[in-house]
Amino acid sequence: MDLHPSEHILFSGHPSWRSALSFHFKGLGGAIVVGVIVWFAASHATGIGVAVAVLALVVLVGVIRRFATHYVVTNERLHIRRGILAKRTQETRLARVQNVNTDQSPLERLMRIGTVDFDTAGTDDSDFTFFGIANPAVVVQQVDRALREPPPAPPTAATPGVGGERDDAPVAERPTDGL
Repeated sequence: MDLHPSEHILFSGHPSWRSALSFHFKGLGGAIVVGVIVWFAASHATGIGVAVAVLALVVLVGVIRRFATHYVVTNERLHIRRGILAKRTQETRLARVQNVNTDQSPLERLMRIGTVDFDTAGTDDSDFTFFGIANPAVVVQQVDRALREPPPAPPTAATPGVGGERDDAPVAERPTDGL
């Protein structure tokens, strides 16, 4: 993500590893079920091998899903990037954020993770949600602080020229070399 000259990053991260635990536990259950079925259908060694292979695949998919999602909050924008081979990027100006909501189940509160949902003005495609964020209250505080910051000053129309001259100054006001 390219930053504008006056822009700085307030939060940058991926979903927490703790948010993928439920996915991994479901995968472990699935690996055990598949392994038991193959155990009885083929052989003991094949059942164990299949269970280990399925579990390894689940762990790999979980890690890839986690690192393929990147969330960034700057003092000017929200940015979500998902994917490895095919990428999907969502971005909006922070000034369009109308509400910031957090959602945590009791288990998520215990694991200190949650979902931060940004309601933005605009179209139906303006769903900005950070899933599985560690300490979601910190993200909300960062966004609140950014919204309270004064906006960066716009660049001036006068551009300094060579030797300190202003290109937009009338010719009579430009310094001469004593000629």
